[in-house]
Amino acid sequence: MTRTFPEGFRWGVASSGHQTEGGNTRSDTWFLEHVRPTVFREPSGQACNSYQLWREDVDLVAGLGLDAYRFSVEWARVEPVEGQFSAEALAHYRAIVDRCLAAGIAPVVTYNHFTSPHWFARRGGWLDPQAPATFARYCDVVTERLGEGIAWALTLNEPNLPRLLSWLDIPDAVRGLERATLLAASEQAGVPRYRVGNVVLPEEMDAMADAMAAGHRAAKDAIKARRPDLPVGLSIAIIDDQVVGDDASVRDRKRAEVYGRWLALAREDDFVGVQNYERARYDGAGPVPPPPGAMLNQVGWYVHPLSLAGAVRDAHEATGVPVFVTEHGLAHLDDTQRAAFLSPALEGLLDAIEDGVPVVGYLHWTLLDNFEWIFGYDVRFGLHEVNRETFVRTPKPSAAVYAAIACANAVGGR
Repeated sequence: MTRTFPEGFRWGVASSGHQTEGGNTRSDTWFLEHVRPTVFREPSGQACNSYQLWREDVDLVAGLGLDAYRFSVEWARVEPVEGQFSAEALAHYRAIVDRCLAAGIAPVVTYNHFTSPHWFARRGGWLDPQAPATFARYCDVVTERLGEGIAWALTLNEPNLPRLLSWLDIPDAVRGLERATLLAASEQAGVPRYRVGNVVLPEEMDAMADAMAAGHRAAKDAIKARRPDLPVGLSIAIIDDQVVGDDASVRDRKRAEVYGRWLALAREDDFVGVQNYERARYDGAGPVPPPPGAMLNQVGWYVHPLSLAGAVRDAHEATGVPVFVTEHGLAHLDDTQRAAFLSPALEGLLDAIEDGVPVVGYLHWTLLDNFEWIFGYDVRFGLHEVNRETFVRTPKPSAAVYAAIACANAVGGR
């Protein structure tokens, strides 16, 4: 039996600028990659060379039969010096929007996918009192130049990620290296505190989140002033948190700490972006290991095809707004695992839709094997392999599997 998704459901892929473009030299993350010590395993370098090969990337999306492409505008390229906006960079991103539209692909634009300008980080990043207004000014300029072609806008990518990572079993040595990286960056930049959006000290998480929430609201106002009809939201990293036994206290405390603020904020938005990769289990005492034989991803975290549906259901229940799956995928070196993971995950998503959850689309992470932040190039999510020297893109079998589902707008039934 074939089961069909709603008419108009969007199928696409997600990407981000710094992870694919290469040479993002005016950004805070580039700076952190090159200080010593650094928590980054390797520098991003030329990444996938997508700043030059963006046409090829859009054509890959079209070739898969997809009708949505999420990419980010790099703030550091658009405003490399505070208050000075690059006409070349704005024209570059406008060209991506235009090529998408010509190919029948809806542009889903992220205004800030973790990376910000070096000058912004030197001012303390989101801890600078003027940060929300500064971000809104940038969003206004981008919307003025690109706005008429954007289909969906995301202000921020996973602003809850630092808090989420605090619940994961990350070695103390990595935590210490994060602190040492920020200290080295501050010293090299000659400022009291060099701060970025995705390497955050525990004692600063609340203040950072307060500022980013204010930045989201200010950015949304700026975007809506230019395009009142443009759907605006933010993306939230949501693990499918399960309760083992009858004591949900730890699970509920995690939900409150990690997602609560952002889901409440999303109630004011046009949609909520859900980004799910893992499942976790908790009893009344704390984390519970995965069940015997459970599937683990490349970095050793528990994954389950039905985790996506769980995260989507929870997000809609908490917000009451439509859901856009803005990221979902599998980190694995064995692409047959990725190909096999897709159909059951999407069947679970369709179950949620048929139960009344309004889901407008699904964006797979990601189009290309790219720079995965502190993990460098070892962790693979892509539907296409990228030759690190020639940048030739080669489709994996999972690309054809995903394309078949998207083109049919359907999955096989049980």
